[in-house]
Amino acid sequence: MSLLKAIKFSVLDLAPVPQGGSATDAFQRGVELARLAERLGYTRYWVAEHHSMPGIASSATAVVIGHIAGATSTIRVGSGGVMLPNHAPLIIAEQFGTLEAMYPGRIDLGIGRAPGTDQATVRALRRDPMRGADSFPQDLQELIAWFEAASPGQAVLAVPGAGLNVPVYLLGSSDFSARLAAALGLPFGFASHFAPDYLQHALMLYRENFRPSAQLESPYVMVGVNVFAAESDDEGYRLSTSLQQQFLSLVRGRPGKLPAPVDSMQDIATPAEQSHIDRMMRCTASGSNGRVKRQLETLAEATQADEFIITGQIFDQTARLRSYEIAADVMRS
Repeated sequence: MSLLKAIKFSVLDLAPVPQGGSATDAFQRGVELARLAERLGYTRYWVAEHHSMPGIASSATAVVIGHIAGATSTIRVGSGGVMLPNHAPLIIAEQFGTLEAMYPGRIDLGIGRAPGTDQATVRALRRDPMRGADSFPQDLQELIAWFEAASPGQAVLAVPGAGLNVPVYLLGSSDFSARLAAALGLPFGFASHFAPDYLQHALMLYRENFRPSAQLESPYVMVGVNVFAAESDDEGYRLSTSLQQQFLSLVRGRPGKLPAPVDSMQDIATPAEQSHIDRMMRCTASGSNGRVKRQLETLAEATQADEFIITGQIFDQTARLRSYEIAADVMRS
């Protein structure tokens, strides 16, 4: 039996804004993808917090989650993730408590430690980047506590939020997040779709140091993976060049909207830049059904993941939907 049949599969939507398009387009495309994912049996649909990035529209993450949850009926919807250093824990608890009250039993809260932006934008968010990093473990425990049943006479309450026990997932790309997720007994998601360097080391630390909690009895690993599935290997590669160009823009310090695909990156990126892009995209499956299946099976064997969080920064919406259709077929085959 294929290793993939035992793995849950979900969507990470970075709400890409294509060149020539708008945030409105990104949100409309997201609803279409979420409805398709629900029909195809994807477990959850997550969106991620980023700021001051023209190509990613999900800065108001809780609002986007509500939009997606309202357009679907059964799929779990959540954050992959909300960046805790940007917010007071009580504010997040109130936002996700509200979402859970609106859509009972369907809301996930994935939490990240990075700010999801540059330092100038962090200052514009009125947050202290140094304090946010230093106080992250305490802030995370405070956030979890806001979802617990209120104590008699408790002066401050998360309303809605208290007593709802919204499931919390810790996301990261380092050993720090792995150790903290293990210590708190939380599910751990690794951001290998763009930062795969410490994937294996982090998963080892998480599993070796895991302590059971009220939320989770044993380790639960989620692995981010880029998927560009198409009718041919060449077309799968071509679809991937939109993300490659977007990474190139970040490397050059000029983030922009998601560009149209190209036949080759050879005349666009220098060899050094391409090497950096290739390293960022090591956890990527691209090509036809058979090739994508082999690549995902290799990743499954290497990570023993419980769940793949699949993302696809694909310029054309029809091709994007088709990629997720093929990915679902591969995961079930």
